Amino acid sequence: MTIDEPTIRDLCTDAVFERGQTYREEGRIHQLDRFGDNITARVQGTELYETCVHLDSDGFDPHCTCPYGGPGECKHVVAVLLTVADDVPADDADRIDDLLANAPGDALRAFVREELARDPEMRERFLAEFGEEPTTPPEEYRQEVDRLFDQHTQEYPVVTGAIDFSQLTDLADRHRENDNYEQAAAVYRGLSEGIAENMNLVDGAYDHYSQTFQSALDRYVECLASANLDHATVDDHVEYLERRADEAVDYLAQRYEKALDDLESRG
Repeated sequence: MTIDEPTIRDLCTDAVFERGQTYREEGRIHQLDRFGDNITARVQGTELYETCVHLDSDGFDPHCTCPYGGPGECKHVVAVLLTVADDVPADDADRIDDLLANAPGDALRAFVREELARDPEMRERFLAEFGEEPTTPPEEYRQEVDRLFDQHTQEYPVVTGAIDFSQLTDLADRHRENDNYEQAAAVYRGLSEGIAENMNLVDGAYDHYSQTFQSALDRYVECLASANLDHATVDDHVEYLERRADEAVDYLAQRYEKALDDLESRG
């Protein structure tokens, strides 16, 4: 997809475009990298935000961890695209591919094992891709959501920005791609429940949390419908949704009730 000023302007409001220009001129973009068609960067705003765009996707399929909830894309995405339009960064993909092709097998396996040993998130992604279907319970993913909220409330008692849950959504998507529907459902369930239980802490970027909660809940039901579950297991999930509908605050209880109706209608 062509990256030029008119194309970027079409993605945002005029005010956001001007702010994106200012951010680029002020040198707020750090660690701009390219791997194939994927561009990643860190952009300094109120916080340091993670931003990514995909050169091969219609509209660049951008993602940013900032709390922007207005029309179009945020100023951080605009700043990154303007920078790339001026000078597309060097692509690391070919160099990495050459190194992978020529690396001794034993050395490569040792390197991967060492990285997996010290990075639990990478280890779980690795198991999702190459291992047998894991059996990590939803509670562990819920605890990870709690941990993310705890990190964002260390200085203030409320959350004003958008927490990045992509490590969980990416993991669930990988399980879905490998037809590990039950484990994907566990991730989505833990994510949706964790957000629901921490919504009282949210004092900004409400749309981000509401949309992430709804998407996770919808995909939880979709994965249950795609999994080959026995009647007893389905009944357990039905009871879970009934319990959540009773316990959650009103506006979330309605969403759990709809999810329950969807699951029962699919059954």
